Amino acid sequence: MPAAEKFCQHCGEQVAVKKITASSILHEVFHYFTHLDKGFPYTLKQLIRKPGTMQKEYVEGMRSKHQKPFSMFFICITITALGLYWINYMLVKYFGKDNSDELFFFQQYMVWLQFLLLPFYSLAMFLLFRKSGYNYGEIVVLMLYTFSVLFIILVMIHLLKFIVPDLETRYLELPAALVYSLVTNFRFFKLQPRWKVALKTVVACGVIFLLAALTQDNLIKFLLHK
Repeated sequence: MPAAEKFCQHCGEQVAVKKITASSILHEVFHYFTHLDKGFPYTLKQLIRKPGTMQKEYVEGMRSKHQKPFSMFFICITITALGLYWINYMLVKYFGKDNSDELFFFQQYMVWLQFLLLPFYSLAMFLLFRKSGYNYGEIVVLMLYTFSVLFIILVMIHLLKFIVPDLETRYLELPAALVYSLVTNFRFFKLQPRWKVALKTVVACGVIFLLAALTQDNLIKFLLHK
């Protein structure tokens, strides 16, 4: 095929869309450590304005304008880890809160813990939506982009501690994650009945939230109180 015919003359996307697979996901990991795309602001805006639709378009081949999923995830989780660290640092220093355990966790382990848990989050989603026609690699992409926004939302919620220092943020984190995930999944899995998508999303959010909370709490206890 001539070079001019390999790409759409209007949008610049490849004419032949490559299927997302587990091996292509590994390639994305390598790509993150060797390149940094310029589409971060655009991708974040699209994830906020068109959740689910943006991920679906990326999976189906509209990828040239977007930040790659793994690099998007690492940028957002790094911003989140730094943001939560400084929020807890300020609470300890100026509000007298005893958040030293969380401060240590966010500084040392949050990024890598979430990265290691992501395959399990994705597996839960893949099993719940296994009849959707998407393979595991494509569900990983969905989760990478979805969690990128959820991490930013997490920082916004923790900022409320400057107003209510004793706020138990988990009671806000789960509803916020559930609402965003519902909107995202309704659009991403739009060929499935909405009630099924809603039910599976609630189950997935519950499993993921419980896994993340238990892992974080037990890791903090193990590292600091062994």
